[in-house]
Order: sequence, then C-alpha cells, then structure tokens
Amino acid sequence: MKIEFNGIISNNTQLSVKNDYIFIRYFEQKYSKIELHKYINRIILNILITSAGRRVSLLNAFRSELIKIFPDGKMLASDLNPDLAPACHVADQSFKVPKLSDDHYIPELLQICLDNSVKLIIPTIDTELLLLAENAALFSDNGVHVLISSVEFMKTCRNKRDVHEFFELNDINVAEEFMKHDFKLPMFIKPLDGSGGADTSAILSEDQVLERHVLDNNLMFLEYFDKKEYDEYTCDLYYDKSGILKCSAIRKRLEVRDGEVSKAITERNSLEAFIKDRLRYIKGARGCITLQLFKHKVTSEVTGIEINPRFGGGYPLSYLAGANYPKWIIDEYLFGRSIEDHFGSWEKDVLLLRYDNEIIIHGYKG
Repeated sequence: MKIEFNGIISNNTQLSVKNDYIFIRYFEQKYSKIELHKYINRIILNILITSAGRRVSLLNAFRSELIKIFPDGKMLASDLNPDLAPACHVADQSFKVPKLSDDHYIPELLQICLDNSVKLIIPTIDTELLLLAENAALFSDNGVHVLISSVEFMKTCRNKRDVHEFFELNDINVAEEFMKHDFKLPMFIKPLDGSGGADTSAILSEDQVLERHVLDNNLMFLEYFDKKEYDEYTCDLYYDKSGILKCSAIRKRLEVRDGEVSKAITERNSLEAFIKDRLRYIKGARGCITLQLFKHKVTSEVTGIEINPRFGGGYPLSYLAGANYPKWIIDEYLFGRSIEDHFGSWEKDVLLLRYDNEIIIHGYKG
C-alpha cells in the first residue's frame, strides 16, 4: 500500500506501510499533535466484535474509546444469526458468517475485514478462540490484528485438567477431583471442556448422581465450595503483547444467572498481591484474561477455578470502574504503544446490577 502525505513529509515522500499504526508512531515522533490529528482523520479504521450475540456493553465500551481517537471509526459485529443478536443491531454495521466449523468461516471473516477497513478483531466466545489463534498470522499478513493469546495457552485454557496443572505450577490451589467410583458429597460436576456454565451442576445428595454423569468421560467430579464459607471472584487481567500483567481488576460475584454475573462489586483485597506474585507473567497470554477464584471468608485461602483467554461477560463493571482495557488495546495494537502498569486505575466498591433491556424490530419476517 502506497500512501502519499503531501505537505507533511518533505519532497512528497511516499512510504510503504503494512499497518497504519507504524506511520502513526512516526508522526508522533516527528510532527505536532495538530498534524497527527489531520492524519488520523484520514484513516479509515474499524473494529470487529465476532460472535457478538448479547455483548452490547462490550461493543459500546470499545466504541466509546475508538471515537475519542478516530472520530469516524466504526464498531462492526459478526454473528451466525445477526438478526437475532442484540449487539449486531447496536453495531454500526453487522455481518452474517458461517458456523465456526465451516471451512468458509475464516476466508469470509477475512474478506469482511478487508472490505470494511477492519484493523482489529475482538473475539468473545471460547469455541472460536483456538481457530482464530491458529489463523492469527493470516490476518496479520493482511493488516488485521486479532486480540488473541497463543495457540499453546489457548489449548491449556480449553482443558480443565490442564488448567488445574497450570494453577498448581503457579502455586495456586485447585479443587480436588474425585474418581467416579469414589467421590465425596456435596460435589460439583462440570465438563472437561465446558464454557459459560453449560452442563454444570451442584450435587448435594446421592440421588442426584445420574448414570449419565458416571458414564460421561467428559464430566469431572470436583470438590464443592460452599458459598457460606467462600466468596467467588472474577478477576479481569490485562496482559500486554509480551505476556506481562499490567492490570488486575477484582470483582466479587454476588449473583450469577445462566453462567454470567448479574450482580457484582469491585473489591480491593489480598487477591491483588496474590495474583501479582503468581501470575505477573504468563507465556502467550495477551489482552484480557478472565480468572475465577474462590477465597475462604475466614482463612483467605485461595483456590483457582477457571482461566479464560477472552473478555468475560462481567467485564463492563471493570471498565466502568476505570480498568480501561479497550483504550489500552487500541493503544497497543493500533498505535504500537507500550502499556504502563495500571494496577491503581480502577475504583473499589463499584456495584453492578444488571437488568434485561429490549431491542424492538418492526416488520421482522424471520
């Protein structure tokens, strides 16, 4: 791509750039903010949220930060069924894509990016992460950044036993896993490769243990954590491109509905130091990493539950409390800037209370 910057570069020099942010960095070093602003206003730069579904708050957070820097920037969304995805109706433009298992998914997604000046992709669901990680180089070669961790880290996060091993290697306790013929009640059942609370259940009495639970090798029998004794936390962690932790926003889960938090509060406590000590560096981790922990109410003993390499459904609370991951992602991936530590950036005691809202479409024919 050849771009000529008349009147700004002497002798009308032409510079071939792979990504606009390379030249933005050059401008920052050589020219005034006014001249930089003139250049930015000439860039067409959009962000795409994939598998957008109900992620309206996440899309709006990115939009808010994008238009502060690129006033004409657009937030786009893709989904298998955009007509029935609320975030696709809130986006500036939306696109229908094939199933993730379809061989045409990646080529069609790439074409959407090329046709619509998309420079950054934000994935949102577990089932698409590995596929996008495996194809990140393809997108990068075409000037599109995918906010994605490494393939190796992705594979670890998808397997709950591998997650347990990861925690133990980092000196974090894990829930005891029982043999199917020798378990203790109460216990908690969840899939080895599950997502979003699907197919999970608390088993409080022996009559709740079904034959399918015992025969299904994909189900794990795990130690149960009583909410009367333990508080449950979700921690939104920001890792830069080098895998270094830059922020850890801690939110206590007060109520969960269908696997996603509906009531929560930000809280500063011993988990901040705990996470810094054990997870200051994760090889291959990039962007927002969602960590779930239990903390004993009396002893403060911590147990690791999950780690997911994507934005969690409750991240908007951390954003509204001041953990501005969308801005830092834009800075790092579109401007090539280094991200400073932001551990003190967010406010404690911010309460999130979620409620249902509606999008009404008239004349819908299906």
